[in-house]
Amino acid sequence: MADAQTIAEGSDIRELALLRQRYGVGHWRKRKGIATVRLFDRTTARAELHWHGAHGIGKVKLKIREWL
Repeated sequence: MADAQTIAEGSDIRELALLRQRYGVGHWRKRKGIATVRLFDRTTARAELHWHGAHGIGKVKLKIREWL
């Protein structure tokens, strides 16, 4: 994962209530970064990823936002 940065945290996250209900209370952040992703056909490609994370809970709801 490269260039990981926080794009929203705390009450700025639209899905904060859902994250707290599903995964627990924590200092939630929405983050993004660049990574190399291995696909089902075993090829690799670079992509921009977005995910939510909190200390002690880890990364959740990881998704590919854009192929690079």
